[in-house]
Amino acid sequence: MHSNFMRKTGFSSVLAAAAMAGLCLAGTAQAQTVKVTPLGSHDGEFCLFDRAMLLEDPDGTRILYDAGRTVAGADDARLGKVDALLVSHMHGDHVGDRHIPGTGTGACNKPDVSTAVLPDTNTVNIALAKDAAIVTGSEMPKFFAGKLKSLGGDPKKSQLVRFGASRKIGGVTITTVPAVHSNGIAGGMIGGTLGDLLNGAGLTAYAGPPTGYVLTFSNGLVAYLSGDTGVTAEQKTVVGDQYGAELVVMNIGDTYTTGPTEAAFVVNDLIKPASVIPSHANEQATEGGAVVAGSRTDQFMKAVTVPAHLPLSGRTMEFDGDGACVTGC
Repeated sequence: MHSNFMRKTGFSSVLAAAAMAGLCLAGTAQAQTVKVTPLGSHDGEFCLFDRAMLLEDPDGTRILYDAGRTVAGADDARLGKVDALLVSHMHGDHVGDRHIPGTGTGACNKPDVSTAVLPDTNTVNIALAKDAAIVTGSEMPKFFAGKLKSLGGDPKKSQLVRFGASRKIGGVTITTVPAVHSNGIAGGMIGGTLGDLLNGAGLTAYAGPPTGYVLTFSNGLVAYLSGDTGVTAEQKTVVGDQYGAELVVMNIGDTYTTGPTEAAFVVNDLIKPASVIPSHANEQATEGGAVVAGSRTDQFMKAVTVPAHLPLSGRTMEFDGDGACVTGC
């Protein structure tokens, strides 16, 4: 390739050498990988409340997605540097109404999530400790800004990105995409008299529509994080056709989100990525690191027509710019 480049151009030997070096460097950059590390309740397993994932760009930008209940607070040693947190919606198992005291506490099918963090939430506490941005859509940014301010943080760290727009954090371009779910803020997250009144009435506060995310990394990888959702037309027209997502993190838990069959339809027929990672299975999906036969996760992995990779807690998977897992899967 490099010799063909020199022959087809009239560059001097110096310019040709510089061009060759540039091409080689570009090839090296393109070969760099995105690291995806699930942060679940039990090392080496995929358990009941596991949603959280840490995604690291080749340039070192680190994004925490749906911290939920399985990140053991801001002091969780697995976190390291965090540049931004994403929250798909305000339900406690995603924003973090409580969390594990440490990895391995309780059982995989019943993790110990006894550490209470309301009304602040696990997400806000982590953002404060890490001096990280919280990037959300809908009406969620105002809520998080208020929380940050009340705790002595910078409300400007809560940043908005709505459908059709984008925001860049380091090497990662972030946009939100529609999800079909609910997105109320529970009274316990608000606190005070208003929170008590909402709880007493069985109501939640308005937070706008829930979201999924599309992330474009510096190596060219495009990843779709579904959040809690059903099947949507945008999964084809926006996620598949417009952005061309090559890696999908798909919630499969049924009842509250797409079930394994519906989620497989999204992957196989609407988005057609190169790889998929199941998430939010609402079950003990593995035992000894192997998928439990007959589980929702097992059904999903058998139904999809692309490689499906188990999100075993603490195991880092690395994906190239085309969405192929090159190590850790």
